Amino acid sequence: MGVTGGLRGATSDGVSVERAVRGLAADDAAELAGEVLGDGAVAFVAGLQRTFGPRRRELLHRRAQRRALIAAGGTLDFLPETADVRAGDWRGAPPAPDLTDRRCEITGPTDAKMVINALNSGARLFMADFEDANVPTWFNLLDGQRNLTAAIAGTLTFTNPDGRSYRLGEQTATLVVRPRGWHLPERHVLVDGAPMSGSLFDAGLYLFRNARTLVDAGRTPAFYLPKLESHLEARLWNDVFTAAEDALDLPRGTIRATVLIETLPAAFEMEEILYELREHSAGLNAGRWDYMFSTIKTFASRPAEFLLPDRGSVTMTVPFLRAYTELLVATCHRRGAHAIGGMAAFIPSRRDPEVNAAALAKVRADKERESGDGFDGSWVAHPDLVPVCTEVFDGVLGDAPNQLARQRDDVHVTAAQLLDIAATPGEITEAGVRINISVGLRYLEAWLRGTGAVGIDNLMEDAATAEISRSQLHQWVAAGAKLADGRVVTAELVRAVLAQEVERLQAAGGAEAFAAGRWKDAVELFEQTALGEPYAEFLTLPAYDRI
Repeated sequence: MGVTGGLRGATSDGVSVERAVRGLAADDAAELAGEVLGDGAVAFVAGLQRTFGPRRRELLHRRAQRRALIAAGGTLDFLPETADVRAGDWRGAPPAPDLTDRRCEITGPTDAKMVINALNSGARLFMADFEDANVPTWFNLLDGQRNLTAAIAGTLTFTNPDGRSYRLGEQTATLVVRPRGWHLPERHVLVDGAPMSGSLFDAGLYLFRNARTLVDAGRTPAFYLPKLESHLEARLWNDVFTAAEDALDLPRGTIRATVLIETLPAAFEMEEILYELREHSAGLNAGRWDYMFSTIKTFASRPAEFLLPDRGSVTMTVPFLRAYTELLVATCHRRGAHAIGGMAAFIPSRRDPEVNAAALAKVRADKERESGDGFDGSWVAHPDLVPVCTEVFDGVLGDAPNQLARQRDDVHVTAAQLLDIAATPGEITEAGVRINISVGLRYLEAWLRGTGAVGIDNLMEDAATAEISRSQLHQWVAAGAKLADGRVVTAELVRAVLAQEVERLQAAGGAEAFAAGRWKDAVELFEQTALGEPYAEFLTLPAYDRI
């Protein structure tokens, strides 16, 4: 069977591909685009778009319908129509050999230096990110795909401007790729006159370029799937994988995917999501930062009922997050699937050992809680955190590759517990307002310059940071929330603090550097999405128009 077998209309007819790449000379751009986007690759991703694009649009419309129902007073609950799935005696596919031991996973974008350092970090798995840690410039997307292919071949190298070189070691982490979420378009590829799905572009291109090479080497083409809101969206991914396997002459079940449960609606459909992906499933992940953002977003029309305090107060031990993580472990292990814990975002500092000691103690406590709860592994954002995460899970796992045999029959989570946001302790403070503005602005300015993973105040931040920051401000203003000192959070108060933070950032960096950066756009975008109406579903959609 040819590469387009089973994919409707997978030809280059009606497909327009941008060949220019901003920042590259014409010859270099043509070389990059030609290497990554050959005729076969373009036909393959166009075929995916034509086959699955209409269902994607329908499912995005379903999201809007659910938001309207919630705005009208509805709520979330476990689905009555899928009760038989939750009650059924079924299990997913056994773990692929290179996805059996996942005690420590590292994440990051797809630039060459990051890919090399992450694969060499000692982590069991590296999630190469085309989503929240990546800015979807055309260069980032094409260069990222090129880097991953070179990494799979073992030929990827990088040289710093100072002459320091990087290359892959003999032992490297298992590579897993996170494509963009279903909501994001790819404007550089038009199929029948419309931008194609960013999800289908990222995943399809990676599979076309690398799946056969991986399989022939005894390795697994594997993904992390972000931002799903329902089992029907998981079903769409499963059908994409099946079609790709047929088209690429791969055995059924070759492709594996771990789903990030990082939206509140998906927490009510964990069993069904695993069920839809049975032969392709590699488990679930507790995507904690986006889950907080999704909680605010889901009930954006009813802010006072689901008010959250300062971001720093919303730890993983608060009731609604505790319920979510325990349900995730119990669900995964009942179905023979991995449960992977959340991100430790701390960036070690070489200048402040006291900060390091305090932060590492928090990281250790976080990983001890996860390993004690039954998680099979967890995430870190920096290579220096790999040893502590690995050590903690070694202490629980020993020589075992995972905790799949540990059933959490003691866990019984209700819908009310998943929605018990009101029980979250903590206050809303001026410091919380200020931190949201400062961190959100600094992240957005870097994002608009093309960097999606940004170190801020010793934390590795990605797009979820800006989403939480602006969403909390929107919620507090909409709810008329009060600060701990009694003042009401108004749009005027937020704008006043915003102006102060802009002045502070300008003074810290210097007027010349400030003017040369993307601060004006960052301020406009942050204010628009934090205070504008209606509430913006995703910050990255209007941000995409500014790069």
